[in-house]
Amino acid sequence: MPVVASAPTVSPVAGRGVGPLLRAWRERRRVSQLELALRADSSARHISFVETGRSRPSEEMVLRLAEQLQVPVRERNALLLAAGYAPRYPETPLDDPALDGLRDGIERLIRGYEPYPALVVDAGYTVVAANRGIAMLLEGVPEELTAPVPNAMRLTLHPKGLAPRIRNLREWRGHLLAQMEREIALHRSDRLRVLYEEVAAYPVPEEPPGTEPAEPVPYFALPLRIEHAGRTLSFVSSISTFNTPMDVTVAELAIETFLPADPATAKYLHTLTG
Repeated sequence: MPVVASAPTVSPVAGRGVGPLLRAWRERRRVSQLELALRADSSARHISFVETGRSRPSEEMVLRLAEQLQVPVRERNALLLAAGYAPRYPETPLDDPALDGLRDGIERLIRGYEPYPALVVDAGYTVVAANRGIAMLLEGVPEELTAPVPNAMRLTLHPKGLAPRIRNLREWRGHLLAQMEREIALHRSDRLRVLYEEVAAYPVPEEPPGTEPAEPVPYFALPLRIEHAGRTLSFVSSISTFNTPMDVTVAELAIETFLPADPATAKYLHTLTG
């Protein structure tokens, strides 16, 4: 699946000053004013004045505080706007020629991971790239879920998607929903909240009559156990992001790779590629 572009979204400032926004981030990170001041080479008094609106922070101070509070890049732009400064980080469309090198690198990376599955998603879990390992798992999934722009959460949890094939659906579904909840808490994204409410409402298939209780899982991480061609394949996933991104689009990309969790899964995948 080639890299595709997704529509950019804007993080609203909603007319709030930078002080309340910084305070909200500080409280979210559970950092005291004194601790933040020490990290940012400032004073607790100055941090207090900034948060209450009695002092306007410099552009440099806004960025320094955002860095110490690990504020996502998109929200750093929102902080700058709230403080009266221009956004620092661009949001370049993924199909822009300026990102040709990035797209090529992503394609090489996930192709090199074959025959194991790998995909790339944006902040809304839109699939922007995927390799043949993912295409193999999606065999038989209806086009209404795979086109024109597939969403990883819908593909996985929709009753017409992969959900009926996932042997440990309740566990994997719980893991995915918890992951989305953390992202919503971090980014305060309305787009992500709408998606969460949609996929959380999907019905969970009943276990077939006579299903035996699951045995303890001897894996080092929660596996995705999924049926394919009459076999049960087991994977553990890993998610990677780009270090020190200077662009909103790049900052919000995540590369998820699926590592075979047992020798049988690895052997089967290699047989598919000859």
